[in-house]
Amino acid sequence: MDVVRMDVPPTPFPRLPLMSPRSPFSVRRLGAGLLPVVLSLILPAGRAQGVPEYEKPPVSYSETAPADGIARLQRRLAAGELVLRGSEREVLAALLRELRVPVASQVVVFSKTSLQRGRIRPQRPRVLYFSDTTYVGWVPGGLIELTAVDPQLGPVFYAFDLPALAHGPAKIARDGECLSCHGGSFVRDVPGVFVRSVFPAETGEPLLRFGTQVVDDQTPFTDRWGGWYVTGYHGATPHRGNAFAAEVEGQLRFEPATVRPDELSAFFDPGPYLAPTSDVVALLVLEHQTAVQNALTRAAFAARKMIAYQRGLQKHFKEAETDEPVYDSVKSVFQGVVQDVVDRLLLRNEARLPEGITGDPAFREAFAGGSHRTAGGRSLRELDLQGRLFVHRCSYLIYSEMFAALPEPLLARIFARLRAALESTDPKDRYAYLPAEERQRVLAILRETHPEAARRWGGAAPVRRPDGP
Repeated sequence: MDVVRMDVPPTPFPRLPLMSPRSPFSVRRLGAGLLPVVLSLILPAGRAQGVPEYEKPPVSYSETAPADGIARLQRRLAAGELVLRGSEREVLAALLRELRVPVASQVVVFSKTSLQRGRIRPQRPRVLYFSDTTYVGWVPGGLIELTAVDPQLGPVFYAFDLPALAHGPAKIARDGECLSCHGGSFVRDVPGVFVRSVFPAETGEPLLRFGTQVVDDQTPFTDRWGGWYVTGYHGATPHRGNAFAAEVEGQLRFEPATVRPDELSAFFDPGPYLAPTSDVVALLVLEHQTAVQNALTRAAFAARKMIAYQRGLQKHFKEAETDEPVYDSVKSVFQGVVQDVVDRLLLRNEARLPEGITGDPAFREAFAGGSHRTAGGRSLRELDLQGRLFVHRCSYLIYSEMFAALPEPLLARIFARLRAALESTDPKDRYAYLPAEERQRVLAILRETHPEAARRWGGAAPVRRPDGP
């Protein structure tokens, strides 16, 4: 996936104290025999410096077998239950059907900012398709890049070599090379998915000296989509899509495009691709989704690491071992990631959207198809597009397997903070930007449609399952 460098806060895996958080002793006062023991709880033996935290226990990202949709697809291919053959376009379409990724989600990037940068150009761009759990990227003549969101590992990256189909059965391999971008500072040092905005030259080459930006739902509209094609937007507010930049005498020259097309034929022949659009609403949903998923990955990894750290110290100090945070240092990390997750779920600091966002009805229909709806028809997938993305500002990813798989002490705190935010009447509350009536709607939707919200918050209303695939 390609989705730019920005200023980021420190890693979510904080420097851990070399003592019991309850101990009155400093490191200097630890006995010569005790210090190596405590260090061994924090620094696993045989791990070289510079190894990402997510590659160490308890996460052990690359060493852990995923249980995601691509892993299941791999098993079907290996057993001969599924055979992929035909043209590149036909194989791509078959993969999307198998993975239940809608063709209408197609978005198109022409900047050379991915693993297949040598194949990408404005007249032969890279396309990306996505669902709540899966991302599929493709450039004609190249690889199909697959990313699946595993409940425990977050995004896991795979590559499918289409040209190799001519020589044997389809094989999908886990691709660690993607982590060079998707496991570093772009995503705050966890495996992540992201949307990227650059200033592209006419060749598609990004002019990186003039900056690059990771785009999410907090990014100003005017800074989005540099290096992307955008269809379905008819407003007056400019964005960076559909336009090229140049460096002239050391200075950036960039003029936002004024064209507002509904189809990609305004830029190139879209015939080789599966859809004629790079939908603006799909782009907006994608940016929101990646931000929430990255927040969930950071929170899960940080919580698991702190629980393991606490248990190690409790074992050494002969205290009762528990996953429930008891040390101040552990509580502090939990508090930070809880706030980060709830901020993302409730779209805090969402950038205002301009008028003129219409998009492709096919994507809007596909997106609504996975809705958990109340008896009255309300859903967290209802799109607003009149200044903001959603009618009811709480992310639909609260229903995801990734959210449900968060460690219980973390999940309990997220639900408690979310309920407090939705029930608060304090005009100075962190989430006071949500009007009281909207908070009540979100609270009612979750109580009726989310099993864990109903269980934790009370309410015996039947839980309604998605109305789509």
